[in-house]
This record gives sequence, structure tokens and C-alpha cells, in this order.
Amino acid sequence: MQALNHIQLLAVLAVPVLLAITVHEAAHGWVADKLGDHTALRLGRVTFNPLRHVDLVGTLLVPALAFFFTGFLFGWAKPVPVNWRNLGHPRRDMALVAVAGPGANLIMALAWSLIIRTGLLLFPVSQWIALPLVYTGAAGVLINVFLMVLNLVPLLPLDGGRVLNSLLPPRVARAFSRLEPFGLVILLILLVTGVLGAVLLPIVVWTLGLLPGSGIVKELFFV
Repeated sequence: MQALNHIQLLAVLAVPVLLAITVHEAAHGWVADKLGDHTALRLGRVTFNPLRHVDLVGTLLVPALAFFFTGFLFGWAKPVPVNWRNLGHPRRDMALVAVAGPGANLIMALAWSLIIRTGLLLFPVSQWIALPLVYTGAAGVLINVFLMVLNLVPLLPLDGGRVLNSLLPPRVARAFSRLEPFGLVILLILLVTGVLGAVLLPIVVWTLGLLPGSGIVKELFFV
């Protein structure tokens, strides 16, 4: 397999990125709806339409700049609104809503790994069909694993921070919640200084090793 240049890589990542963000956010809203809060559903956020979830800065500009200057894919979408007062068990249910996003990314990573396998099976028949499947499948696995691992960082407003906040004793959780306005700034500092990549990259590589087709992903994107 030939490694991709930056332009080719962005082209291959486009569809997987949009799907990863869209399904991730829709999963938050869908679980919240099932647990009693219909806010996201009423606002049209439980949908696979990417335009409902895309943030021009966080979904398009920041990821492109981060990728070109740091080699690390980083960004965000419009947060799905959840009213915890509508949930039957607010602390537990907020954790379930939060973990739904990374869970959706894991399912998508598995689905994209099957597309890699399909492409490899078709390789002797038609490279014109096989290569796009393999490259796009590998990009899909990579972006979904990245998003899953990034969102599980235990820092608000990330999903991992939501889960941690739900597990902490109420008094500690309230103190922890006060850090949320600074969470994005902290993440950007960690990204620019290289700390974020140094911490998360080994976890991403280890997670990739658990998935089918991981060898292709590493060959294309980690050479």
C-alpha cells in the first residue's frame, strides 16, 4: 500500500469524518431521548444530516489547521443539548448519554474495518473498486478511534469529563464542573505543546491493534 500525501489524506478522510461526527452527536441525542429528555429530538439533532451538527470552526477550520501543523486530528461539533432535569436518574443518565458518542465511534470503527476486509477480498478482482474501499475504510477506522479516545479524556466538556462528573461525589462533582469553561483552552494548550498527542497516540495505536485491518491502517497512516 502506498502512503498518502496530505491532500489525498484529507480527501479520503472527508466522508469518514462527517459520518463520525454526525453519528457521534446523533447518538448523544438518541440516548437522551430514550432516557426521557426530548430536547435534541425537538431541535432536529437526532439526525444523520451532518449540517445539523457541523460547527464551521470546530469541525472544519480547526481540524484542518491542527492536522497540517501538528499531524494530530482535533476538532469538535455543535454540542447536543441535554436537559438533565428531564432525565429519570440525572447523574447515571448523563453518563450514559455521554458514553453513547464514543460508543458510536467504536461501532463505526468496527464497521469501517469490515470495509477494509471487503476491499482486500476484492483486490484480485478490481483494484479500482478495492483501493477506494481500503483507503476509505482505513481512514474511517483511524478517525473513529481518534475521536473515541479523545472524547474519553476525563476533562469537561468532553464525554469522558461528563462520565467522571457523574461518578464523583456530588460536592466534588460541583467543584469539577467549575473547570468546564476552561476545558477547551486546556485542550488546545495540550495540543499545541504536543502533550495531547504524546499521551493519546499510544492509546490510539493500542486500540487500533485490537481491530480487524489494523495492519493496513498503521501501514497507511503511521509510516
